[in-house]
Amino acid sequence: MQAAQYKYTNNLINEDSPYLRQHAHNPVNWMPWGKKAFEKAKKEHKLIFLSIGYSTCHWCHVMERETFEDVKSAKLLNDNFVSIKVDREERPDIDKYYQDVFYLLNKRGGGWPLTIVMTPERKVIYAGTYLPKERKSYSPSFKDVMSFLVDKFKNNPNEIKKSADSIEQAIMRYTSVKTTKDKISLKIVDTFVKDVKASYDNIYKGIGKSPKFPHASTFDTLLDIYKVTKNQDALHMSEDALKAMANGGINDQIEGGFFRYSTDGAWTIPHFEKMLYTNAELIEAYSKLYSIKPTQFTKNVIMRTVQNMDDRFLDDGLYKSASDADSEGVEGKYFVFYEKNAHKALKDAGFDEKNIKNILTYLSITEVGNFEDGKTNPTVDTEEKIPNNLKRAKVVLKKLREKTKYPFIDEKILTSWNSLMASALFEAGVVDKKYPQKALKLVDSLLKNLQKNGVLYHQLLKGRELKVRGLLEDYAFLSDALIKAFEYSQDKRYINKALSLTNEAMRKFYLDGTWYLSDSDFKSIAPLEDASYRSAQAVMIKDIYILALLKGDIDLYEKADLMLSRIASKIKSHPFAYPEAIKLVIISKKGEIDLKGPKSRISDLRKIKKDVNYPYMYIIEENQDMLQACTAKQCFAFSKDAQELQNQIIKYLKR
Repeated sequence: MQAAQYKYTNNLINEDSPYLRQHAHNPVNWMPWGKKAFEKAKKEHKLIFLSIGYSTCHWCHVMERETFEDVKSAKLLNDNFVSIKVDREERPDIDKYYQDVFYLLNKRGGGWPLTIVMTPERKVIYAGTYLPKERKSYSPSFKDVMSFLVDKFKNNPNEIKKSADSIEQAIMRYTSVKTTKDKISLKIVDTFVKDVKASYDNIYKGIGKSPKFPHASTFDTLLDIYKVTKNQDALHMSEDALKAMANGGINDQIEGGFFRYSTDGAWTIPHFEKMLYTNAELIEAYSKLYSIKPTQFTKNVIMRTVQNMDDRFLDDGLYKSASDADSEGVEGKYFVFYEKNAHKALKDAGFDEKNIKNILTYLSITEVGNFEDGKTNPTVDTEEKIPNNLKRAKVVLKKLREKTKYPFIDEKILTSWNSLMASALFEAGVVDKKYPQKALKLVDSLLKNLQKNGVLYHQLLKGRELKVRGLLEDYAFLSDALIKAFEYSQDKRYINKALSLTNEAMRKFYLDGTWYLSDSDFKSIAPLEDASYRSAQAVMIKDIYILALLKGDIDLYEKADLMLSRIASKIKSHPFAYPEAIKLVIISKKGEIDLKGPKSRISDLRKIKKDVNYPYMYIIEENQDMLQACTAKQCFAFSKDAQELQNQIIKYLKR
């Protein structure tokens, strides 16, 4: 009955993914990725048109409106192609493979929507991103590109075959696995800091120019480096960038929560989608900064960000994935203000003129605006004092916003992103003890809802069956959260579950010395670089190191060392790209520390951990009188006196 309300309905109508279902009523005869689509392409001898995107992607929406909802464009696809839609958040393994193909063919990074054309045998002949409906100065039109490929396929098949074979061979060379073992020293940490400094924007702060991304994992690693080495550059770059982002337009100044990235170098105008993973990683980075330099400013950022994620994404104990940039078909419409409307709302709420002027000036809401058509995306004017009644004013401005419909929210529950959020909440315990308690509930909810009959799954959609089995990122990020759950609660079922998942991950995803994103027939090598979020491969190896320490398992520790040696040459070649992997080098060379003591002395151990503030220090309850500090290979400090043990640890770390 629902389908009958629409003129067109295609095979995506029965899919779980909200993104795929967004396209279920396009005139394009979309099919989901799978055997049925590939067999159809071979049987009908048609090219394959593969489009990869996600539900809150602005340019995906633009291409849908311009092309996939256009009857003439749909006819071109339906007559000549088997068209396949993939949700990159549902199948990041497929997306990663074809993003690599795009990079190989275009010598630059891709993006979304990703547009791939293949022969019926699934050999790539074209890789692009957004294609406009009409020809632009920067791009041919969708019709131009597809018509050209169809003509070549029909009238010059040998040329297409030759091109497809050549590209396939190039892809095979590009993705061939090299697992040469190499050594790496702690000097790479200094190189990493220097590389970040070389890319650092000293004017507006942060990394790069525009578009400018938060690079949360980079600052997270820099803060770890500061804790270990006291490198002042590592601290200052992190502190300045995090403060600039918090005051900028990439941070929702009215409701809290960070947008995915800034379109400009000054952090003023974002693409307005909010992703769970962006906010989770930033919560963790701000929490680490707070553990070094506790300020009310940083605490407020953490608390407002968590609250926004709770308000918008939390549903029955788990977090939804993301919210869109567009409201009522217009990008940013919900989030921006006309000065006259903001002024009137505050006046109607009883604010006096002087207070209104100070509030609007502080939030940079002006008649000229900083966005389209004289509208303003609020940013903090750091030259101004915090005005009176700011908190109440934000409540009024939020109510003004709510006259516009809030953007679409992707209700997909992802194990990996929820695990990132759980880890962030554990870290946020430095500002409020309620956050680790929230994190523990989140971990329990993940285990209850995303693992059935011993099988871990990647995603959950209410009212639908669990189908997509867990990927490397699910195992890695959940194991990381479980380790933190154990350390917080000292409940051994968490550490045992983390070990079980890690062993399973090594069996499923670690083949011949190489980590893969999934164990499906579609093999995609797990990236070591941190991209949209931290590298699952690097986190998995870190999990193995920590579990080896906590379990006293030397064999497991040596496995982690071997894994690090196999990626050492890659890290050395371009350390800036591998922030999470840099942590592995620190762990391997400086070591992790395990604090042991009886239940009655756990509070003493927690104080030692806080005071020493070494990033790779963990607490485990042991039935013994003595307090101990150990590495994976030896115990180096013993005392019944907590201060004495702390002194021994500090001396050990200075070695």
